[in-house]
Amino acid sequence: MVQLKNNKCFAILTKIRLAEEEAMENDAGDKKNVLSAQEEIAKAAILAACDKLAKAGVTFVAVHFDGCGDDGATEEVKCFDSDYYEYAEREPLAYDASHLQEHFEALVPFGYENDCGGFGDVVLDVTSRKLSVERNDRFEDYTTTTYVV
Repeated sequence: MVQLKNNKCFAILTKIRLAEEEAMENDAGDKKNVLSAQEEIAKAAILAACDKLAKAGVTFVAVHFDGCGDDGATEEVKCFDSDYYEYAEREPLAYDASHLQEHFEALVPFGYENDCGGFGDVVLDVTSRKLSVERNDRFEDYTTTTYVV
């Protein structure tokens, strides 16, 4: 009987631990996987283009953003036929995906250009039909040293 109770406790604790790990993996900072209505529309429009993109040999579609000092810019949408996406590592395809520009821009994180700024990419993996946003925030740091002379 004790063994049965221990197994049930272990199973419950395991489920709790797995749920906590999944929550941590899905936590994207302040965003927490909640999209606005505009972002949901943009996501749907981008994902709807996957079949056409795949037929053209496109494996990734991405837009890069960068800014600081309250000023930022979003580059044009670019398509790639590589095994993975890494900004400025490969030459883009000549495929015109400009019709997706507005939708990708809707997914660029708000406020990335504030203060020291930030940069990153909104990336569509055409094969897996997954959209991801990678945001890198810049910050200033300093070290203080005090000594008696």
